[in-house]
Amino acid sequence: MNRPNVVAVGTIVWLGSEVMFFAGLFAIYFTLRGTSPELWASETAILNVPFALTITIILVASSFTAQFGVFAAERLQPRRTGSLLQFTKWGMVEWFWATFVMGALFVIGQVFEYATLVSEYIGLTSHSYGSAFYITTGFHGLHVLGGLIAFLLIIGRAYAVTRFGHKEATSAIVVSYYWHFVDVVWIGLFLVIYVLK
Repeated sequence: MNRPNVVAVGTIVWLGSEVMFFAGLFAIYFTLRGTSPELWASETAILNVPFALTITIILVASSFTAQFGVFAAERLQPRRTGSLLQFTKWGMVEWFWATFVMGALFVIGQVFEYATLVSEYIGLTSHSYGSAFYITTGFHGLHVLGGLIAFLLIIGRAYAVTRFGHKEATSAIVVSYYWHFVDVVWIGLFLVIYVLK
């Protein structure tokens, strides 16, 4: 009888606790929005929705590159077998580097958006909208940074081992679970903060 992988099961349980954490953040956001509708109406008008949509598309696309990296890891193919321009021959490392770059672009975009909002006098302590915005998006941004570090560790491990095996592939799969989770949470945040203004 095949027993489930302990690392994968542990990751899924941990992600369950993360769901509860973000559910709490959503609850805070909705509660504050419900108590200050006029503030929300005025402050959300400042948000740059096309820019937020652009970085959202980049982050969602990174889920696809992460999954292609997982497919390569499952084939036990850590690195490319053709030229760099032959995407079909990329290994896990190349797909994970692409994912890392897109995740980093998302974080840079978020930092740029924060700088823009601060210049518009919307800060963490300005009012309840500022607090709700920065706490929800900030904690998500920290989770993205955690994912980027995890990708670097997996890439480094692929170079460090003499033989890429099922243990390394499982690590890649587990990191992809986390990354997909972070992407899904952002889609929820994007809809709540930028679309359902």
